[in-house]
Amino acid sequence: MLWACLRFPGLAFAAAFAALPEDAPGALLEDNARRRTVAIVNPAAQKLGVQRGQSVAAARALCPNLAVRPRDKAAEAGLLAELAAWCYQFSGHISLAPPQCLLLEAGASLRLFDGWSALSGKLKQGLAALGHVHTLAAAPCPAAAWVLAASFDGCVVQHPEQMLRLLDDIALSRSGLPAKSVQALRSMGFRRLREVFALPRPELTRRIGREGMHWLDRLRGHASEAIPAWQPPPTFFQRIEFDAELEGSEPLMFPLRRLTQALANMLAARDGGVQLFRLRLEHARESSTEIPIGMAVPQREAARLFELARTRVERSTLHAPVRAIEIHAEQLPTFRPPLRDLFDPVRGEGLDWNALDERLRARLGEAALQQLSAVADHRPERAWRRGDGSAPPWADPRPRPLWLMHRPRPMRPKPTRVLAGPERIESGWWDGGDLRRDYYIVGTRQGQRAWAYLPAGSHDGWMLHGWFA
Repeated sequence: MLWACLRFPGLAFAAAFAALPEDAPGALLEDNARRRTVAIVNPAAQKLGVQRGQSVAAARALCPNLAVRPRDKAAEAGLLAELAAWCYQFSGHISLAPPQCLLLEAGASLRLFDGWSALSGKLKQGLAALGHVHTLAAAPCPAAAWVLAASFDGCVVQHPEQMLRLLDDIALSRSGLPAKSVQALRSMGFRRLREVFALPRPELTRRIGREGMHWLDRLRGHASEAIPAWQPPPTFFQRIEFDAELEGSEPLMFPLRRLTQALANMLAARDGGVQLFRLRLEHARESSTEIPIGMAVPQREAARLFELARTRVERSTLHAPVRAIEIHAEQLPTFRPPLRDLFDPVRGEGLDWNALDERLRARLGEAALQQLSAVADHRPERAWRRGDGSAPPWADPRPRPLWLMHRPRPMRPKPTRVLAGPERIESGWWDGGDLRRDYYIVGTRQGQRAWAYLPAGSHDGWMLHGWFA
């Protein structure tokens, strides 16, 4: 087995500032500090002189518009799960290693992705596109991969001997041992793992305890460990709260894209889709705006989900500024990609019907777009109705014209030949719409095919009722 570890050193900042644009300065506060001091700053704040350890007052003296927030442990756990969902496309066994790491069993994926170089390249390229700073290492033992990812970004060792040689050079402060064990070993003059590995086991156990000894065994592969597999949740919920109230729909686009991308990641992990999800825009005084986003068929592409949500938000009337945005998706049906023939011609830039239907509904509203549905009635004028397509399907097996006239009209000149017929339609005596007609498919002088009829039993009085394509 080959375990890969992904470390995300900026995960705490990204979780706390999910709605902060990249060019806006921000700082994360230290945990459990008596004084409000800066723990993490983004590049935009660093350019203005904000540094770790500064007080909030000093940081804001350098950058008056600095966004400051404490750590949000719940948001960090949600973001780590979101990244796990994204990584599901590369491995069937993903494990969370809070607060900022993921473990992937990559050995079973090497053949599928044509080796570690290609697999790690796809991981790094995808995470860079998502905007997550990370380090990556791989080793036969998950604990060793976890330690190596903190010190040797990009390294991969597939043999235990190579893994042990790399672990020998790891400083105790980066070994993953408990803080008390590290302090005890450093007080005795030990600085690196090679020095600790050389100690007799009984004496070492007395100094660092069973917990520390078990960790060293896990690092070297001497102790088996069960790595629980993460499973994607059956529903999706995510919320982003803003530092200030946002006016209008334009400022909502950045967090909205973030939420729809998270939904798409989770759907990909579940190998499912979504046909209906809801946006909730929260205002002051416990008021909110609910926006349902429905689709003709289940979807899971992030770009399409964002486009539909963006259009609906832009069309909605926001009666007050927005201070939080939520996305809910409870029904996640199976996603079935459209079947394509192997030799289908390359399609142009046009949308397929489902995409066009969804876009028109999003832009014009549900009531603006209607469908024609067949009705179980043989009378042509009453064989269809406008609606939403929810009526039970029914189709007449006999040939019918593509263009049916609203009202029949006399056919002049008369048809030159009869191609098919007669087909007698005699119906409607029970509702006052009685008719008796003999329908024919006829040809005209111009070579067109028409649908025309004569009164039942008659040989004159042609009436044109439709045209065939």
